[in-house]
Amino acid sequence: MTHPLSPRHTPLTTDERPRAEATFTALVTETLTTKGRFRVTADTPDMVELFQAVARRAGESLGRPVVSYANGRDIVITFADNA
Repeated sequence: MTHPLSPRHTPLTTDERPRAEATFTALVTETLTTKGRFRVTADTPDMVELFQAVARRAGESLGRPVVSYANGRDIVITFADNA
């Protein structure tokens, strides 16, 4: 049984998803440009899916390959190695 005060994750609505994707893409693109790496908590499948889409859009926007790594708790978005 869940504790009544535990946080609950509410999935994004169909209206919120595109706005979140666009907003986070701008943030991730800026962070990648300045720091080379972006990390955020993404502990639900919905959040992982959202940030994977954001990583794809950031890569397209920057014209560089971008990868994302999720571990069930966090997701890291960074530039792909050019090796």
